[in-house]
Amino acid sequence: MPSIAFYQDELISYLQQKITVKEPRNLYEPISYIMNLGGKRLRPALTLLVTDLMGGHYKEALPAALAVEVFHNFSLVHDDIMDDAPLRRGQQTVHEKWDINTGILSGDAMLILAYELLGTYNNPQFKVLIDIFNDTSLKVCEGQQYDIDFETREDVTIDEYIKMISYKTAVLIAVALKMGAVIAGSSPEQQNALFNYGMNLGIAFQLQDDFLDAFGDAARFGKQIGGDIIENKKTYLYLKAMELGSKAEKKELADLYSLDPRDPSVKIRVVKDIFKSSGAVDKTRGAIESFTTKAFEELKQLTDYPQAQKTLRDFGEELMSREV
Repeated sequence: MPSIAFYQDELISYLQQKITVKEPRNLYEPISYIMNLGGKRLRPALTLLVTDLMGGHYKEALPAALAVEVFHNFSLVHDDIMDDAPLRRGQQTVHEKWDINTGILSGDAMLILAYELLGTYNNPQFKVLIDIFNDTSLKVCEGQQYDIDFETREDVTIDEYIKMISYKTAVLIAVALKMGAVIAGSSPEQQNALFNYGMNLGIAFQLQDDFLDAFGDAARFGKQIGGDIIENKKTYLYLKAMELGSKAEKKELADLYSLDPRDPSVKIRVVKDIFKSSGAVDKTRGAIESFTTKAFEELKQLTDYPQAQKTLRDFGEELMSREV
């Protein structure tokens, strides 16, 4: 079975054939720019991998895989505008390099291009893929709205937070896997097992990302440690600390999250101490392990595809192998 890197390379080759610059250049250059900025491209690679694992041929899945990648990048373009983010993958965001109107319009065009790619399939595959894609697209938008709403709410619950990351992050991983299974002609039960595997693994990955933002090694994690704390993000760690902490810890944490100090190092240190003393660290580790285990349990339903079970378990273990 080819490696993930093989499928990533195949996706890039297909992308370069399909995403080209034409007139009007100010519409299509930003699309080419964001699509060629890099990134792991794990979602589309999973679509191709699953198609092969479940008895199809990955080349049949290239349009669907690219549709997933185009939609993902479309959402990033618009997210960056909403967040007024200056950088994406170490380079200028589309709205900074061009302007906000261009970012909005090019993002809209990307969404249409994703649908065009799915339009290459015939019924009944087309109907199934479009229904999956429509449902996913709405969930990603809902997840983004929840995330925006949470910035001004003080009563966010753990269940609401899990729902938000499920919609904003995990669902696109899940649908990438499910699309591969649909194209391979898998049964609805197998498609749903792969979807659920992706959802649970995606949630575990995001929780781990939240954890590493506070407690990871900066050199290995590739980001500034404490970024979420500086931005006062209500992550799983924060919510668990507010649920489990003492009255004094909760008050101090709430006070710290109302501050924007010039030197955030003290704030980061004190918040991390509260995360530890309240038990939030242990609970977050437990949640990461629980969702990872749930993901692997779903693979047991692929009894007719032992290679798929092994490959996807290996992928999940590797994905979650960062130091926590």
